[in-house]
Amino acid sequence: MTDIRKMASFRLGDRNVRRMGYGAMQLAGPGVFGPPRDRDAALRVLRDAVAAGVNHIDTSDFCGPHVTNRIIREALHPYADDLVIVTKVGAARGDDASWLPAQSPAELIQAVHDNMRNLGLDMLEVVNLRVMGDVHAPTEGSIEAQFTTLAKLREQGLIRHLGLSNATAAQVAEAQAIAPVICVQNHYNLVHRDDDALIDSLAAQGIAYVPFFPLGGFNPIQSEGLSALAARLDATPMQVALSWLLARSQNLLLIPGTSSPAHLAENLAAAELELSDAEKEELHALATAG
Repeated sequence: MTDIRKMASFRLGDRNVRRMGYGAMQLAGPGVFGPPRDRDAALRVLRDAVAAGVNHIDTSDFCGPHVTNRIIREALHPYADDLVIVTKVGAARGDDASWLPAQSPAELIQAVHDNMRNLGLDMLEVVNLRVMGDVHAPTEGSIEAQFTTLAKLREQGLIRHLGLSNATAAQVAEAQAIAPVICVQNHYNLVHRDDDALIDSLAAQGIAYVPFFPLGGFNPIQSEGLSALAARLDATPMQVALSWLLARSQNLLLIPGTSSPAHLAENLAAAELELSDAEKEELHALATAG
C-alpha cells in the first residue's frame, strides 16, 4: 500500500488535508443503496485508507441511506485528530432507491442531525449543500434559502465549514455572499471540462475543488486513448486519470471511491505517478477526441 503522508496537501477550511482522499459512497450496496455486499471489506478499506495517510473522507448520510456513515463510525471512531470528514445534505433516497430532493429547512436540519448521530460527532467539520435542480448536473437557480439554513446551523456551532456540490459558478457566488464557501464538489475529469474556469477562480481564492467521476462521461474513442497511454505507462486508466487531476491544479482534492482494498491500493499508487509534458498534452487532446 502506498504511503501518501509525504504527498502535497491543500487547505480545507482551517485544516490541511492530503490531496488524495477517499470517497465512501461505494461502501453502500449496489446503486449506493442498502448494506454492502461485504461489510468486513468495507471496514478494512476505511482502516487501510487511514493507515496509508488518507486524512480526508467524503461521505453523506443519504448514501445507503445511513449505511456509509455508520460503517465509517464503526471502522474509525474515535477519529484521528487530523482526519477531516466531509458530508453532504440536500438529497434523500426513495424506497425504490430513487434520488429525491430534500432541500426544505426542516429536511436540511434533520439531515445535519442524522449525519452527526450516525458519524458520532458533536460538530460536522464540513457540510456540502448538494444542489438538486438537476440531479445529475449543475443547473442555474437560487440556493439562497437552502444555504441560509445551513449558515444558521454553522452559527449555532453544529457545522464548522460549508461547501457546495453540483453547483454553478453563479450559485457559488450567491452562497459566498451568505457565508464562506471552503470547497466545491462537481463532476470534472480530463474529458468533462465544463468547470475549468471555476477551478481557476477558486484556486485564486484558495478554495478547494473536489472532482468526482474521474472516469465519467468518456466516449469509446476517449476511453481507448486513455487505456493505450495507461498500458504504455504500466498503469491503470484510473491511475492515469487521477494523476492528471493532481497535475491540473493544486487546489484539486481527489476522493476516488472503492469497496475493494486492492482497488484502494491501486488508487493511492496514482500519487506516485508523474506524467511528462508530452503525456499531459496527449491526455489533454482526449477532451475533444471523437
